[in-house]
Amino acid sequence: MTSHHPFGPHHRKRRLPRLRRARVRLLLLVTALLAAGLAVVQPGAQPARAADNLVTNPGLETLGTDGFPLCFSKDGWGDQDVTYTVTGADQAHSGDHAVRIDITRRAGGDRKTMMRQDSCAPGVAPGHQYDLSLWYTSTTPDVALTVFRHDTQAGWVFWTDLKTLPQSGAYARAEVRTPVIPERTDQITWGAALYGVGSLTTDDYSMVDATVPPPTDPLPDPCAPADTPDCRGRWEVKKTPAPLRAIHSVLLHTGKVLLIAGSGNDRDAFKAGTFKTSVYDPVAETFTDVPTPDDFFCGGHVQLPDGRVLVVSGNKDYASPDGKVGYKGLKSSYVFDPDTNRYTRTNDLNSGHWYPSATELGNGDVLSLGGLGEDSSGTVVNEQYSYGGKRWLGIGEAKQAWHFWGLYPAMILLQDGRLLYTGSHVFGRGLDGTGASVYDYDKGTVTDVPGLRRKDERDQSMSVLLPPAQDQKVLTIGGGNHTVAPDAHRLVDLIDMKAASPGYVPGPDLPQGLYANGSRQKGAEGKVYVSAVILPDGKVLETGGALHTYREDPVFEASMYDPATNTFAPGLAADPVPRTYHSSSTLLPDGRVLSVGNNPGDGSFDQRISVFTPPYLFKGQRPRITSVAKDTWAYGSTQRITVDKPVVKASLIRPAAVTHSSDPNQRYVDLPMTVDGNTIDLSLTSNPNLAPPGWYMLSVVDANGVPSVSSWVRIGPQGQVAAARVQSFATALAAAPHPPAHPQHDKAAEKPGVTVPQGYDGCDHAYGEAGQCVPWTFPRTKAGGRCAWLREHGFGRLTVHGPDRHGLDPDGNGIACDHDEGGGAPGHH
Repeated sequence: MTSHHPFGPHHRKRRLPRLRRARVRLLLLVTALLAAGLAVVQPGAQPARAADNLVTNPGLETLGTDGFPLCFSKDGWGDQDVTYTVTGADQAHSGDHAVRIDITRRAGGDRKTMMRQDSCAPGVAPGHQYDLSLWYTSTTPDVALTVFRHDTQAGWVFWTDLKTLPQSGAYARAEVRTPVIPERTDQITWGAALYGVGSLTTDDYSMVDATVPPPTDPLPDPCAPADTPDCRGRWEVKKTPAPLRAIHSVLLHTGKVLLIAGSGNDRDAFKAGTFKTSVYDPVAETFTDVPTPDDFFCGGHVQLPDGRVLVVSGNKDYASPDGKVGYKGLKSSYVFDPDTNRYTRTNDLNSGHWYPSATELGNGDVLSLGGLGEDSSGTVVNEQYSYGGKRWLGIGEAKQAWHFWGLYPAMILLQDGRLLYTGSHVFGRGLDGTGASVYDYDKGTVTDVPGLRRKDERDQSMSVLLPPAQDQKVLTIGGGNHTVAPDAHRLVDLIDMKAASPGYVPGPDLPQGLYANGSRQKGAEGKVYVSAVILPDGKVLETGGALHTYREDPVFEASMYDPATNTFAPGLAADPVPRTYHSSSTLLPDGRVLSVGNNPGDGSFDQRISVFTPPYLFKGQRPRITSVAKDTWAYGSTQRITVDKPVVKASLIRPAAVTHSSDPNQRYVDLPMTVDGNTIDLSLTSNPNLAPPGWYMLSVVDANGVPSVSSWVRIGPQGQVAAARVQSFATALAAAPHPPAHPQHDKAAEKPGVTVPQGYDGCDHAYGEAGQCVPWTFPRTKAGGRCAWLREHGFGRLTVHGPDRHGLDPDGNGIACDHDEGGGAPGHH
């Protein structure tokens, strides 16, 4: 049997039946249900008591004229050989009937028995939670309790999978609590989905309101008045600065933070072979220096499944003094072990990769794309690190697309194993086409996704897979490119990768902040170098940034984005330290946020450390996780914890590995709960693409939105208890893929790199030191000219190494701006 629509009738809004036929059917339904002693639940109706069962015909006892239980339907998608059977009392849990599904052949998809998507679907209230349960038997573990919701604007849509049901030869009860019902949702429908060969029998469905009431004696609202520090959060600048130029930040499963500088954008340190790494303990506020064997400046990094950190490439050499030859990437790679604080070298990469991506795949391997090679050209070689083999695959083993992805391309792993290139990158214009695409690594195809605005002005924007990862929505924030437009913009775009034909749509504009002189941003002025951090309450903190991609004009602003409402809450306290180029922000296990780094155009570096305490930590006593039964979790398993007070949600957050406004592995995975007092069973997804293997921060949140301190758990080392549950999303993208620029997908012969033009990073390196950034395209200047602008921004005398494009050395003595000359006519160059 083949269904042409991924979710059958649930995937699209049904056409409304003719009014007369609807009335007749409803009358017949009401008559039958009243005869059976059952109540009719109208859409949006709330239960009279918390224990009321909101499911109509929950025991499947009343049959329709087609012989199937009233208010239930046969649903599913994909290609299987399947039969539905309404059983007798001998196979029912109670009463006279149950429903059995038998799949004898499966190529994909699932089959399920669910409430119909009409007046039979239970009504719900936004902000509430509901306990769902049913009794079942199964001959396979490939069963998931799945939920759809009715959006008052979009119609019926898939919501989420809540729980993997263990195989059971005898009747077993499965129960799970929904997440908080989203806004614009008035009904849900749900059931057990069989997605493997075998049999599934279900009976006795139940749905009750389980909303946790707010505290009976709540604390005073800290946001009245709204400008109190407790409402806006609080920043603390630590007394002791970092002992290095912290350009890379990686949270370790020890709770400490790996800070990497390498040469730190300092040519003198590079020449001296002085490369730095330090491990910061945010509790003790101490630093431990780590011997650093190579220049990891502007390499890539990602946590491996065992908690070690894979460091990809780095800096082989700085750009030539005349600016004609750019930076060069290393072929070397290392693994950092937090247990020993030591780096160990792996085998070499196939090519150099300065500014590479590093995305962990669902099997624990790492895919690295983009960057600059050993000859300073744009690298077109794909690199795959085999976690099991503990090595980088050879050029004929890794799948090659021979496609240049740019520098630090944001490549986010999707639930089906494909990668979304969000359009966020570092330096220069976006890629050809729409600027964003889906890359199928296995098939070697790239498919554009539309809608990303100003795709050539997304340098050091930041992209985030929004909480929860199961929703498959990505937010891309801000960015700029002063060679295209003078200022960074405030555009925010959102894409839903669950849609059949996903495309970016405009989101709310980024809130505006203040400049160092106290003036407020105006008009379309936005931010580049923005940081975005997922928090345990399911919101996203955005902080830091600057107006210009030549590393100037910091913006002091922070706000909170809520994925549930698609809105920013402006007015949070701003980090008092400028956070522009080479800054990063990291969630700590205690729920605070660490911010480091600032490398303005004059080449200086601010090594102060800031820590943000979010408003949720001023809302009363925190819940505590009092026990975790196991700290190693298998996919599809149920894991038990205990807490000290009622909580409304639990999650896993992957620790940060961030640099240059890029952390494509950042994600928040919802853990649906089964609640029995203070004992909670958590359901982990069976799909490793949603939660790639490794160490995660486990936290719970109470009804006030206050999170616990996180506990660490490791996902994946025990494999899976059921097959990975992969949905059929974004199917229309597969209809019209185009091959990458070089179609030889798996050919072993390496292709030449892509020539990267001078000024690709927005800087004219013919002036000054390697770590400085004289703008490639100058802003409009006042009467004093460009030299006055440079002096205002901290530049001193600049050696001229190459062509004097800006006319800063009119006497030709090799020193720019050494006299009072204006440095060329005022204006935009």
